[in-house]
Amino acid sequence: MESLMNKNVFITGASSGIGEACAHAFAYEGANLIISARRFEKVEELANVIREKYDVKVLALKIDVTDYGMVEKAVSELTDEWKNIDILINNAGKGLGLEKMYEDDPNSWDEMIDTNIKGALYVIKAVVPGMVERKSGHVINLGSIAGHEPYPKGGVYCATKHALDAITKSLRMDVIDKNVKVSTIDPGMVETNFGEIRFYGDKEKAANVYKGVKPLVAEDIAETIVFIATRPAHVNINEIIIMPHVQANPFVCHREE
Repeated sequence: MESLMNKNVFITGASSGIGEACAHAFAYEGANLIISARRFEKVEELANVIREKYDVKVLALKIDVTDYGMVEKAVSELTDEWKNIDILINNAGKGLGLEKMYEDDPNSWDEMIDTNIKGALYVIKAVVPGMVERKSGHVINLGSIAGHEPYPKGGVYCATKHALDAITKSLRMDVIDKNVKVSTIDPGMVETNFGEIRFYGDKEKAANVYKGVKPLVAEDIAETIVFIATRPAHVNINEIIIMPHVQANPFVCHREE
């Protein structure tokens, strides 16, 4: 197990859910954190909590990953203390709506494509050149089982996660000789605020997704990401698919009555 002590870990979408859980998990291991989100007040509040609880360094940034100029500016302006990013957790993402494709809202498609595909690419473009130059680093993308098997009424979201899977595999080949690791973790059902966002704030619809099921929680994913990040130098975890034990795939899930 490789130590994370004093490593610089950059987490996007850290204001809640899996990103927030990752911040706690990596800080517990002694890593210093760059945490970012569109909601700066949330990451600033999280930064204060983590500094006090774990006694590590934390830099909070307001970043909208869909804005390449903002991403590039934030990374290029990092001080010497922070510019050497050891681990990137490319976590920012969203799902919107659960409708048949021909009845869906194209504005939601734009948001998902801009965040899940272009946003991930923008962060990779800003961060990975430094890793390549130093010949050291690890990119961990937050994928989904939706990137392996599409499901009804989720066509565009599934397409974005299929695209992220291709990006992950291609990037791994691009940096194969640069001592930069590239991994993806692809969860099934995880209960976070993702569901509420997907159903535009409808908490009842979001809760029904997990009815009769004990889903994964954000901490399960964060713990697994720490595992990925702490393998020995010669080991790369290419991909982890993680689901509740009652879920077999996007279609088959045992629900208690």
